[in-house]
Amino acid sequence: MSQPGRSTEASRERVVVFDTTLRDGEQAAGVFFSKSAKLEIAGLLDAMGVDVIEAGFPTSSPGEHESVRAVARSVKHAVVCGLSRAIPAEVDVTWDALRVARRPRIHVFLSSSEIHLAHQLRRGADEVVEMARAAVARARMHAADVEFSAMDATRSDAELVARLVRAAIGAGATTINLPDTVGCARPDQVGAMFREAFARVPELHGVIASFHGQDDLGMATANSLAAVAAGARQVELAVNGLGERAGNTAFEEVVMALRVHGAELGVATDVDTRGIWAVSQAVARHSGVAVPPNKAVVGRNAFRHASGIHQDGVLKLRETYETIDPAEIGHPTGTEIVLGKLSGRAGFASRVRALGLCASEAELERAFARFQAIADARGEVSDAELHALCVEPARAVGEARA
Repeated sequence: MSQPGRSTEASRERVVVFDTTLRDGEQAAGVFFSKSAKLEIAGLLDAMGVDVIEAGFPTSSPGEHESVRAVARSVKHAVVCGLSRAIPAEVDVTWDALRVARRPRIHVFLSSSEIHLAHQLRRGADEVVEMARAAVARARMHAADVEFSAMDATRSDAELVARLVRAAIGAGATTINLPDTVGCARPDQVGAMFREAFARVPELHGVIASFHGQDDLGMATANSLAAVAAGARQVELAVNGLGERAGNTAFEEVVMALRVHGAELGVATDVDTRGIWAVSQAVARHSGVAVPPNKAVVGRNAFRHASGIHQDGVLKLRETYETIDPAEIGHPTGTEIVLGKLSGRAGFASRVRALGLCASEAELERAFARFQAIADARGEVSDAELHALCVEPARAVGEARA
């Protein structure tokens, strides 16, 4: 696999795709991933070419420690990451879970906002900067790949963030993450945060700048793209947007947005997007959290068309109403025409002919009239009902004539 920062395509920089489904995704209320579930999901992500898989929070429980170790042992290509608070003893425990990985990363995090320092950590700025330096230095004693996150960066004083970033890089951090921990920022604010961080800490240009967003205001995907446009070269994502409160930045949304807009942004990822549908289904199954039908990219309705105008358009040229080719995400059925009261003749004709029904134009017209009468009385008309509309009345007419 290519290394962070190298060009994937001739004129594009590579964006590192960091998946936190198994860690922050599991922090969604009511979600639990067994060790076998983590192994299955990690295997799917690894096969897709995801760069970094955050396997969990090893110090949270003995069972979690063992699950992270199992993922670390099983993953063949991706970096396997474990999260740790900025406490040297916890860094050591995290390393113990990761040491069997082919490519381990220790991810150290520490709060940076005034509200967190005053009410959660109850420590001053100087003490927090020293904690960050010491924890990253401890992590570098174990691993060459260390990430530091300034938690709640979007609500933090820019100068304190700069001090933390400078201290972490000086201690050996190779990735610096500036997260929107409570999902409160706008895209313009995220872009400005990264530009200011690069300006205040020139050393940041020598490592990977990363963004992690939460979706509390529904702007996580837009914020991730704003971060990339401002120079971030790692995005932290979770499949189906699973995660704390309203969830994390959706893996499928950002990966496909970078595929659609990568040329204009001058970036690309190494992810094989054809695995998106399968991993989305696996995460939904193991988490117990169903994918909403209107969910972008992986929702049931993402490629289904009910309006007659839209149906006519996609039948003539799929791209008239679809940004993404369903095949690009490994969708099992692809574009679907849904027949109901809003459907026109073009959609009806396409579907019944695909089913081998209504051979003549006269039969089609009669069946369409019957279809409209039924569709006006209820919602979607099934294939079985179409068969009854087209075949059974025609058979009855033939038998009467005989």
